[in-house]
Amino acid sequence: MWRAGRVSATASVAAALVVCCVSVAAAQMTVADEETRTLVFSGRDLSRNGAFAYGGFLLAPGGVDNDGINLKVVLSGGVYRYTGGGAAGDPPGSLAGWRIVGVETTAQVMPGFRVKRGNLEVKAFFGLDVENHRLYPDDPSNQLRGHSTGLRFAGEFWYEPTPTTMAAGDAMLSSASTNYAARLAYGWHMLEQFYFGPEVQYYGGDGYRQFRVGGHFTALKTDANEWTLAGGWARDSTGLSSPYARLGMTVRR
Repeated sequence: MWRAGRVSATASVAAALVVCCVSVAAAQMTVADEETRTLVFSGRDLSRNGAFAYGGFLLAPGGVDNDGINLKVVLSGGVYRYTGGGAAGDPPGSLAGWRIVGVETTAQVMPGFRVKRGNLEVKAFFGLDVENHRLYPDDPSNQLRGHSTGLRFAGEFWYEPTPTTMAAGDAMLSSASTNYAARLAYGWHMLEQFYFGPEVQYYGGDGYRQFRVGGHFTALKTDANEWTLAGGWARDSTGLSSPYARLGMTVRR
């Protein structure tokens, strides 16, 4: 009963945020027809122990390059694996030492706001987060299993300290499965085509942590598409290390 009440309250808060976003957005639809109001994005993330894909869109009724209300919708899914933990005295059925495969699906609907001042652009989002994790075989010791609904906060920034350099970052915190992540990147404008530089990334969730160090190519444009490529080395809380690769694409509509 308590869980059902919590889910209902979470959904009510998220619904109120979406309604507020839509109401304010309606007042901003006087923007010129040629103004870009939608960004469609997708991406892939690969490492030794996981493969994930995501897609979604960002709607900005006042224009994606202007201050104002945004609405971000993201769908994602993936497959990952880990080794079951355990210790002496664990109950019968413990999966200590077993190789366990997890299947994840998530959906987020997050109203937000964009502000740009000088060379600094900041976006913040807050809304509904729905996640589902299936484990094969089922691992009762893993709290990250089954269906969960919560609220997610996400923020991102883009800063150009000089005409030829950039700094960017993003962070998120979710009450669904209690997970969080952060990324920081710095880059130099290369060949007047893209930014290149180092990045660091951290992810944490119930019973799992991962830290990454690598490099990125950002803002590589081809026609109407903008690409981000990244790769490097990852190490997680189970002591496993592996290379990782990430690909992202954004299209202006």
